[in-house]
Amino acid sequence: CASDLSSGINAEYGEFQTFQHYFKQINLSVPPSTSSIMAHQSQQAAQQEMMNRMVAGAVEAMEATVDKELEKYEKMDEDDLEAIRERRLKQMQKLQEKKQEYKNLGHGTYDTITNEKEFFEISKKSDRVVCAFYIDTSFRCKIVDKHMSQLCTKHFETRFIRLNAEKAPFLAERLKIRVMPTILMVKDTNVIDRITGFDDLGNTDNFPTSLLEWRIAQNKVINYSGDLTRPPVDEVKEKKKVVIQRNLRQEEHSSDSELDD
Repeated sequence: CASDLSSGINAEYGEFQTFQHYFKQINLSVPPSTSSIMAHQSQQAAQQEMMNRMVAGAVEAMEATVDKELEKYEKMDEDDLEAIRERRLKQMQKLQEKKQEYKNLGHGTYDTITNEKEFFEISKKSDRVVCAFYIDTSFRCKIVDKHMSQLCTKHFETRFIRLNAEKAPFLAERLKIRVMPTILMVKDTNVIDRITGFDDLGNTDNFPTSLLEWRIAQNKVINYSGDLTRPPVDEVKEKKKVVIQRNLRQEEHSSDSELDD
């Protein structure tokens, strides 16, 4: 009997050890205790209460600002309102005069200039200039022309021009322009940035106008209201190869053209 009792105890102890080992393996999935759940809920409630207080504080501050502005306007008499209208009219008049000045300088259009002298004259007259250097045999230059024609009307504050690089050898050499198209950004007569080929535009012919606009805006050559830290598109459509006919043979223009020496 003693032997049977000992065997039974050993068997039960062995089962206990097996259960204990199994429990240790699965203890991460065992539901937390009631006290643990309550502590977690209490922590969440405290965090929510803190957020509520922060939001309430922000709302109160905003309401105080609005109330202060309303109070200021309520105290205004007719002379004060007239002064505001006068100031606003003067601002609108200045903007209109500036727009007319830009128009007289050729802003709002995408013009082809014929020589280097014109480039220098335009750079002196307009504070901000975007110039596309092209050659007639480059299909990608025609793609740039399409986008620039849209941007020039949107960004009246900047002059958009194009210049045949083969007719501007001095500039091409001085500015080391070798790949067509090359877009120069000029501010206060200084070249501050350039876009060489399509490398900055997804290296594809299918980039959107908004991407070129974002790239040009990096050095504030145009007024840009978007986020300069992120391009307006996450990705550009698959690269498209364009085939054109020239001199009775086909040439595949999927890359940028080089300016011959």
